[in-house]
Amino acid sequence: MTDYYSTLGVARTASADEIKRAYRKLASQHHPDRGGDTKKFQEIQAAYDTLGDEQKRAAYNNPQPQMPFGQGGFHSNHFNLNDIFGQMFGQHMHQQQRGNVRMSLWISLADAIRGGAKTVSVSTSTGTTTVQIDIPRAIQDGDNVQYGGIAPGGMDLVIQFRINPDPAWRREDLNLHSEYKATIWQLILGGDVEIVTPTGITLSIAVPARTQPGSVMRLKGQGLHGRNGQKGDILVRMQARIPEISDQLLEAIRQHQ
Repeated sequence: MTDYYSTLGVARTASADEIKRAYRKLASQHHPDRGGDTKKFQEIQAAYDTLGDEQKRAAYNNPQPQMPFGQGGFHSNHFNLNDIFGQMFGQHMHQQQRGNVRMSLWISLADAIRGGAKTVSVSTSTGTTTVQIDIPRAIQDGDNVQYGGIAPGGMDLVIQFRINPDPAWRREDLNLHSEYKATIWQLILGGDVEIVTPTGITLSIAVPARTQPGSVMRLKGQGLHGRNGQKGDILVRMQARIPEISDQLLEAIRQHQ
């Protein structure tokens, strides 16, 4: 069994916050969009998917022995072929079950925000074919979508969507969260700052004078757009960055304390 604790570099006694911090650090380092290794990134994601969930972590720490076939039956809650093959083969894992073809597909946060058409390869025992799917806008990580009759043999295609973490943005439902490192002077004097959203759109934020570090600026309706007309917000936390200060300016500041 894969040692997920070693994958994240934490002790088995690590708290939920320690696991989350380790995951975010490693995900940022190994993110494919930043030149990281895709396989390593998926190992990190699989480890956090288990250890970051209280129930999954408890089951991982205390695995249940499997009963042989014919002696107590098959306990699907402890033995999930989809999970095991998914860890072995990553996003291109495919499985035929009950007349459906099932697969998981990793997409970017930008793909999840925009939705829209995407071409994917579908593999079955009869070969591989290419189909076009429509990603629902504002889809959540782990959502399953069924596409009727587009898989080989006219079977339905069921896709579980997985969303790669974005190094600069965090999603909560329809809201997007990020941070902006402003200079002390920007916070004191105020002014406009620019941010770039996950989809590449540049937005301007009006920072009021005398803004305290840690303050959150809200851009109403600029987050994800839901399928029923709802609109989320963008929330940017202002962090302080100390600029280069000359010795003369430093002395002047000291004299006016």
